[in-house]
Amino acid sequence: MRTKPLLIWALLLVSSAWAETKVIRNFTLIDGATSAPLPNAAMVIVDGRIQWVGPAADLKPPARVTATDLSGKFVMPGIINLHGHLGNTVDLAQDPKNFTRANVEKQLKTYAHYGVTSVLTMGSEQPLILQLRAEQRRTNRPGETRIFAALRGFTGEGGYPTTVPGMKGVPYEVSTVAQVRKDVAELAAHKVDIVKIWVDDHLGKEKKIPFDLSKAIIENAHANHLKVAAHVFYLDDAKALVNAGLDGLAHSVRDKPVDDELIAAMKERGAWQMAATLSREASAFLFAQPGSMLDDPFFAPSVSPDVLRTLKSPEFQRKVAAEPDTAHGRAWLEMAKKNLKKLYDSGVKCGFGTDTGPPRRIQGYFEHLEMELMADTGLTPLQIITIATKNSADCLGASDLGTLQKGKWADLIVLGSDPLANIKNTRTIEAVWIAGNKVN
Repeated sequence: MRTKPLLIWALLLVSSAWAETKVIRNFTLIDGATSAPLPNAAMVIVDGRIQWVGPAADLKPPARVTATDLSGKFVMPGIINLHGHLGNTVDLAQDPKNFTRANVEKQLKTYAHYGVTSVLTMGSEQPLILQLRAEQRRTNRPGETRIFAALRGFTGEGGYPTTVPGMKGVPYEVSTVAQVRKDVAELAAHKVDIVKIWVDDHLGKEKKIPFDLSKAIIENAHANHLKVAAHVFYLDDAKALVNAGLDGLAHSVRDKPVDDELIAAMKERGAWQMAATLSREASAFLFAQPGSMLDDPFFAPSVSPDVLRTLKSPEFQRKVAAEPDTAHGRAWLEMAKKNLKKLYDSGVKCGFGTDTGPPRRIQGYFEHLEMELMADTGLTPLQIITIATKNSADCLGASDLGTLQKGKWADLIVLGSDPLANIKNTRTIEAVWIAGNKVN
């Protein structure tokens, strides 16, 4: 007769234990949603979500909860990267055999260490990524960076990037609309977060997917209620794809300045400049000569000691300097920067992405380098932070991420210095929280 009351009491104890409440106070809040920071702010977090946020003077702390004092600190939303690549790279080698649970989880922890609390991995994944994403979403309290995934991107038969080391067999290689229909249906069944197309011939050296197949991918994805993003390089491709219904550009246009035609089409159709990937262009030449970055303590945790030694070696630097893309990298970067600023100033919706994950595109550190390069375009720190948080969540359709407001997940970064005074102060990370849990 006593079994039922005991069971109910046990369940109440479990429920009470799960209702985890945390309070932080006396920090400057940069919430990602408003233009002005809030000094002397406070926040109540219950089971990972923000229950209340506002002036510390108005805080009514829950009973038996000790508030954490963050006097002198700055709190901003976690960074959301709309263009990363998980799992294929170990150190400086890219290979599908590297796609293991241990490697993906290690990379997620690296992203989290640097305040990147969500990442969209863009089309070079294996089915394991869906299992890891499902595990995160079942608990809603991941201990590492949140996963969003495209699974497998599309290219044409033998097309770019299948010729890149470690990329053969990774994307779908399609040559008919029937193949497109079958492969998009497979992605839809897996409930991917976006569909990716590579549309590039690498300066005429590779095969580019035919436009009619790209159009078919967009049409079939939209029929399955999926958005589509494209790796692009050329202005003409960007215009054709946006006019065909593309939802987002996963890189900046880099061959020439964006024009009024593209801007008008993007605004009319609601297409995003999802990611400028300025740091991707920088990676083409950054390691061709010694640089202070390699001695930066903030850089060291992003790579293994062996990689750091390699990057510092004159032999490796000479090898990078001799690569064909190195000669173009600075020009591509400058064009990408100008185009980002023009699109933003013209009212095109802009998100944040870096293309980190492949060799020499350093996860974690490069997200902060990306923001520094965005500042070089003339964007303000507040604009950059909003792009990397609220805007990127909006692009994903992740309504409970991106800002530090009531009801949202408490994905946040605690900083020692004011990022609105200097965007490089995003590097003064003292703590990172994902769903109200402190990581690392």
